[in-house]
Amino acid sequence: MKTKIFRVNGKLLDVDKTKVFTRELKGIKEEDIKEKLYSEFGSKHRLNRDKIIIDEITEITADDVTDPIVKELL
Repeated sequence: MKTKIFRVNGKLLDVDKTKVFTRELKGIKEEDIKEKLYSEFGSKHRLNRDKIIIDEITEITADDVTDPIVKELL
């Protein structure tokens, strides 16, 4: 199976403010990306899934990648 690159835009609802995020991740399908994102933000920021709002998930090409870690994996 071929992996794809996805760009995820959304918000983290913290106690006192809302933080906007953009992440680029590799995965096979959108459901995998959602699960990875929920797991990562839940463990690093101690947020429940209902506090993580995913606005948009778009598939991007290798030329559109801006994250240096994802670029290194290509």
